[in-house]
Amino acid sequence: MPITWSPELDTGIDVIDRQHGRIVEYINALELAHAAHDRAAVGQTLDDLVDYTMSHFAFEESLQEDAGYPFAKAHKRVHELFVRKVGEYVERHRLGDDVSEELHKLLATWLMNHIKRDDADYVGAVKTSMIGIIAEKREKKEEGGWFSRFFKRSH
Repeated sequence: MPITWSPELDTGIDVIDRQHGRIVEYINALELAHAAHDRAAVGQTLDDLVDYTMSHFAFEESLQEDAGYPFAKAHKRVHELFVRKVGEYVERHRLGDDVSEELHKLLATWLMNHIKRDDADYVGAVKTSMIGIIAEKREKKEEGGWFSRFFKRSH
């Protein structure tokens, strides 16, 4: 059964929500490849899913670190454990096991729980950090470029 994105999965951080949506697309593609009995497509989708998810995790972890999120290390550890678990499925697939259905259930369940619990927990810290960064950029922009700084100094 394909995963359907719902507003309750939105974190409120657009880039993260788009990335989560892309992961859902990969999980659904995995299910379609399994239903078509296309072992090569399952393998390619698994590789793509793992690659994209690793990139997403790194991005998410950097946001948390930049925001000073106090549980960033614990969140990273959750990611590491998940990657290890998925890696076991990928290895089983390479050895000839049909892991698609089992893996789809794991991915769907894990992703939904992770977004609703773990990711929801860091959103406040990251949004606050992002607001601070935007404010700093506005301040610098209001100070103007070299031309306006030159004329401020000469008065």
